[in-house]
Amino acid sequence: MSVIAEIIDTLEYKVGKLFEKSKALEKNNQVLRLELTKAAQIIQKQSEEIEALKKQYDTLKIANSLLGSDNNKRETKLKINSLIREIDHCIAQLSD
Repeated sequence: MSVIAEIIDTLEYKVGKLFEKSKALEKNNQVLRLELTKAAQIIQKQSEEIEALKKQYDTLKIANSLLGSDNNKRETKLKINSLIREIDHCIAQLSD
């Protein structure tokens, strides 16, 4: 019977160790999930900032062209023509 008792004690010990490892892994998993959530939020904020900066850059390019810079004149003319077409389209819709 002492052999069976030793086997049971060994099993209890091993099950206890497995339970502790399981709890530690669950805690680690929870920490990693929080870090992942924070990283996703940071990425989202940075993506929004990038889009805002791109728009600001485009606006500055157009403003620079309007002030007489030779760079990007073609893009500025195309943008102005596009805006004029949109205005003409709106006027046509209003007159109908």
